[in-house]
Amino acid sequence: MKKILFLLFLIPRIGLVQAQEKSAFKISYNHFALSVKDINRSAAFYKNIMMLTEITNRSAIEGIRWFALADGTELHLISVIKENVSINKAVHIGLTTNAFDVILKRLVELKVPYSDWPGKPNTVNIRADGVKQIYFQDPDGYWIEINSVGDTKTSNNN
Repeated sequence: MKKILFLLFLIPRIGLVQAQEKSAFKISYNHFALSVKDINRSAAFYKNIMMLTEITNRSAIEGIRWFALADGTELHLISVIKENVSINKAVHIGLTTNAFDVILKRLVELKVPYSDWPGKPNTVNIRADGVKQIYFQDPDGYWIEINSVGDTKTSNNN
């Protein structure tokens, strides 16, 4: 009987502790990593096409290169894993920029093919909320989605 009373006393307090832990529990986005075949080719793509800044690879492992994104997040390119990666458009990197038209112009100038979500070449998708989107692939076939910032319903569609 004492054990049952003790458990009845303890259960509400366990729930309180769990609720307190959940409210203090936070997860933030740090980085994403891509398995690449040719580290130099992929690094050149993200530097030259995406205009990302390379940062120090704090892992100090050969065959890995890091790039800075906004808000302290990072992209890690990893060429040390040799297994093949199966990629489809639903697995993609979604990025937002305030320079959508600049990036689009750069893709055209550098002859990087892009499309809308259904895959229509050289087409910009405009979501219901007015955000412009395009999709293209990096040298390893990873899909990249670029979104504009804010309402762009009055902008050119290209």
